[in-house]
Amino acid sequence: MFNQIRQSLTAREAFDLVQSDLQQVEREISVESVASVEAITTINQYLQAGGGKRLRPALLLLCTRLFGPSTDCARRLAAVVEMIHTATLVHDDVIDIAKTRRGRPSTNIVWGNHVSVLAGDWLYMQAFQVALRERNFHILDTLITLTQMMVEGELLQLDRLHRIHITEADYMELVDRKTASLFSACASLGAAAAGADEAAESRLSDFAWNLGMAFQMVDDILDFTSTEKILGKPAGNDLREGKVTLPMIYALESAPPDERQAVETVIADGSYEHVPFMRILQILEQHGAVRRAYDRAHTFTEKARGIISAFPESPAQRALQAIVDLVTGRSS
Repeated sequence: MFNQIRQSLTAREAFDLVQSDLQQVEREISVESVASVEAITTINQYLQAGGGKRLRPALLLLCTRLFGPSTDCARRLAAVVEMIHTATLVHDDVIDIAKTRRGRPSTNIVWGNHVSVLAGDWLYMQAFQVALRERNFHILDTLITLTQMMVEGELLQLDRLHRIHITEADYMELVDRKTASLFSACASLGAAAAGADEAAESRLSDFAWNLGMAFQMVDDILDFTSTEKILGKPAGNDLREGKVTLPMIYALESAPPDERQAVETVIADGSYEHVPFMRILQILEQHGAVRRAYDRAHTFTEKARGIISAFPESPAQRALQAIVDLVTGRSS
C-alpha cells in the first residue's frame, strides 16, 4: 500500500513539473477547437470537458524540459498530439460501436456515427493546421508518419476482430501502430521543440516507444481486472467487442477445447449473456495469463527505464522515470 501511495505522489510530482504548461495546452486546445460549424465546436467542447490523463502532452513537454525550459513550440505541439489522440478515440468509438468513454456517453451515442466521424476528421485536420504554423518539415513528417501508422493499426484491428487465432506477434504489431507510435512521436516532437540533436531525439523516441508498448499492455490487462467505475467503460469490454488481447492470447495457448469454446461464445454473442465474465476471469487465472502479461509489460518498462536513466539527472529526467513507474503500477 505504501508503494502505491508513494508511486501516486511521484506521478503527481511529475505532472506538477509541467502543470502550468498543461494549463496553457488546455487553453490552446479550447481555442483551436472552435469551428465555423456549431456542431463541431459543441462536440469538441464535450470531448475536452471529458478530461483524460493528458499523459501524451505531459510526455512531450517533459522531453522538451530535458534540454532546457519549455517553449511555445512544445506547448503547441502538446496540444496537437492531444487533439490527434482525441480524434482517434472518436473514430475508435464509432468503429467499436462503443457506448461510453471516460464514464460518459460516447460521441457516437450522443450525435450519431456520421457527425462523429466528420468531427474526428475535422479535429485531425485542425491539429495539422496548428502544427503547420511551425513551418518545420521534420515536425510535419513525424505527424504524417504517425497518422499513417495509426490508421494502419485500426485497419489491422478491424481485420482481426472476432478472430480467436491471434498470435502474440499479431498483438505486438497492433500495439506498435495504435499506441506505441503515438508515444514515440510525442517524445520526438518534444525533443524537436527543444532543438535537440538527432541522436538524443532517437533515444527519446525509443524510450517512449517502449513506454507506449507497456502502457497498452497494462491497459488491456486492466480491461479484465479493473472495474467499470475506474475504467469509465464496462470491464471485459475488449473481448465483448471481439478483441483478443495479450492476457487472452496467453490463456488460449494452453486452454482446452471447452475453455476455447467459452471465449468464442463471448466473441460471437458480443456479450457475457451465455458465458459469464467471471468464467473468463477464471480461465485467465487458471493459465496465469494476467501475471504473464504483466511480466511482458515489465520487459518494456525496464527497457524504457534503462534508456531514460542514461540522460543527465534533472527534474524532467526524474519525472520521466516516475511516469515509467506509473505506467505499470496504475490501477486505471
